[in-house]
Amino acid sequence: MPLGFLGIHDLPVVNATLNGIATVLLLIGYTLIRRGRVSAHRKVMLTAFGVSCLFLISYLTYHYNVGSVRFDKPGRVRTAYLCILATHTVLAAIVPVLVIITLTRALKGQFAKHRAIARWTFPIWLYVSVTGVVVYVLLYQVRPRL
Repeated sequence: MPLGFLGIHDLPVVNATLNGIATVLLLIGYTLIRRGRVSAHRKVMLTAFGVSCLFLISYLTYHYNVGSVRFDKPGRVRTAYLCILATHTVLAAIVPVLVIITLTRALKGQFAKHRAIARWTFPIWLYVSVTGVVVYVLLYQVRPRL
């Protein structure tokens, strides 16, 4: 089932790209707020949220059509992959709730509450975005040695 110019099997690279973009946006947003540039921070973080929503749609579309993808590489790379995947998966389930609460508080002007939860949301969201790219690389790009 083609998605315009993309096929379903192109979605993992799209997902990794969206995670990479989200990572960059999160780091820019963090830098902006540390410099007191609240308006720019708000725009960048809303963009990061949008990119993450696109990721989620793409991710769910891919796995709805393909199912789960087995990691078939042996040895230490398998152990590393499974450890990263476990933490990534658990935290990825938490991120949408944290992000929505964090954004809602900011948009309502509840900045003290926003800052309090953002201290947790930011590093978890960043970790999930980074490890999303790492999972993609390990699953689709690393070739086992023969």
